[in-house]
This record gives sequence, structure tokens and C-alpha cells, in this order.
Amino acid sequence: MLTSKLKYIFTRLLECLVSLVFLSFIIFSLLYLAPGDPAKSLVGVKHATPELLAKIHAQYHLDDPFLSQYGRWVKNALSLDFGNSIKAGYPVVDYVAPHAAITFELVGLTLLLSVIIGVWLGVVSARNKGKILDKAIDLSSLAGTSMPGFALGLVLLYVFSYQLGIFPMYGIGDKSNPLDVLWHLTLPAITLTIGDAAMLIKITRSAMLKEVSGDYTVFMRARALPTSKIIRAQLKNASPPILTSTGLFLASLFGANVLVENVFSIPGLGQLLTSSVTFGDVPVVQFIALMLAVLICLTSALVDILVYLLNPNTHQLSQSTKI
Repeated sequence: MLTSKLKYIFTRLLECLVSLVFLSFIIFSLLYLAPGDPAKSLVGVKHATPELLAKIHAQYHLDDPFLSQYGRWVKNALSLDFGNSIKAGYPVVDYVAPHAAITFELVGLTLLLSVIIGVWLGVVSARNKGKILDKAIDLSSLAGTSMPGFALGLVLLYVFSYQLGIFPMYGIGDKSNPLDVLWHLTLPAITLTIGDAAMLIKITRSAMLKEVSGDYTVFMRARALPTSKIIRAQLKNASPPILTSTGLFLASLFGANVLVENVFSIPGLGQLLTSSVTFGDVPVVQFIALMLAVLICLTSALVDILVYLLNPNTHQLSQSTKI
């Protein structure tokens, strides 16, 4: 049994590695083929002399063959050297780190709220099937899944920031004060949470309905076991689709985060990625894309491994729904 578990873990991590190699090639290829000259973006059209452009091309190896550039990029990436930002002029990792920290805080807060609210209401809905509470939760989740994040963000910003003055209008406040930063991120996190929590409610409810009517549930109730113990057992058996969906939500959060960060003027990865693409800062775009690919692939692999370890019988389910 232990050997089969280790084999599955090794296989899943190997799949993740292969996916990352393929994604790294795609990321580099798309940016290599993108129109425009990063050197001209750096110096500006008015100051772009042939000599200066040639110097910049030589400095960043922009004239080297494609495979040569890709090989150098991968080799440097393995040593965590992603070069210098064309726009900022210093190492990409140092340039991106402050923005990444803000985005990870926002995504982490959103994921925490989504899981707590989504799983809790999903369990409540399943245990009250057909009742008014179940219908109210189902209607709320339907409304939540129908709202575009950026549009919802504008509405919440207008009502709770502009009209009521409860939340800050924009930015992240005083970076040296964690509580102030958390307060500034609360409304954006709520904006992202509404859609994800609504989806998780539906998934949790569907998974729990199968367990609520299961034979082991009837047996546990007949033995007069505590309700909390019964719910824990049901959640464990219902965990595969819930955990897998949570991994999928994490991937989608980074996409939705780009729009929400721009709505709330949050200087995270979303704003940085948008400005870097506009400016043509290729090293920064490559690093952000690769970093998110690594994060999503690892999350997918870890979720699948966790599902398999909790219940090896769900192996086929987790394999069919992985990211």
C-alpha cells in the first residue's frame, strides 16, 4: 500500500514537471513572437538611435536565435536568475516581489473566506434539503455565480466606499501596518469571494447530498453519535470534488484578480502584469507567467495527492477532474 502511494505521488509530481517544461516553452515562445521591440519601449521612440538599440539588443541578447535565448532563460531560471526588468533596470525578482506579496495576501484571504463560507453553507444546504433555508442558499449561490467580478467590484466600491464610506476607496494603505493593509484588501476579497463561494456551495451541497443519504450515515445516526462526528465523516467522503474544486478556484482567482486589482487600484501582480505587457517588459511578463504556472501546477498536484491519500478509492475521480 505504501509503495502504491509513493508511486502515485512520484507520478503526479513528474506530470507536474513535464507540464511546467511545456508551459515554459509556450510562455517564452508567445512573448518571443509578440510584435514590438522591447528596446524601443525602454528608450522611447524619440531617443531610439540605431547605436543605442543595438547596445540594448546585445545587453539582453535579443538578437540571439530563439532556442539559444530559451536555453539561456531556462538555465538562468533554474538558478532563480530571471535577468533585469527592462523598465526598472534591476533584478526581476526584486521588482516583482512587493507586488506578488500583495496579490498573494489578497488571493489567500479570498480563498480562506471562500472555503469557510462555501463549505459551511453547502453543508447547511444539504442537511436542510427541500426546506426554505436550502432554497434561500441555492438562490443566493445562483446570484453569486451570475455576477461578473469586475462589475460586482464597481458596485461594491460605489456603495460601501463612496456612498457609505465603510471601506477605503483604493490602494492598500500603510504597508508598514498589516491591519491597515488587511482592511484595504477586505472589499476586494469580498468581491472575489462571492463568486467562488457560490460555486463551492453548489459543489459541496451536491457532494454532501450523496453522503447524507448513505448507509453509513443511517448507521451512525442509529448509534446516536454526535452530529459533529457524523458531519466530519460525511465531509471526509465528500472531500474529493470539494478539494479539487478549491484547486481550480485558486487558478481562476489569479485571472479574476487582474480585473479586480485594477478596479480597486491595488498595486499587485494584476496591475504590474498589465503595465509590463503595455511597456514590453518581457523579462517581467515571463517571470510572472512562469511563477503562476508553477504555483497552479503544484497546487493541482498537491490537491490530487491529498485527495488520493484521504481516500485512495477516489483516485479515478481526482484524475478525471485535475487542473
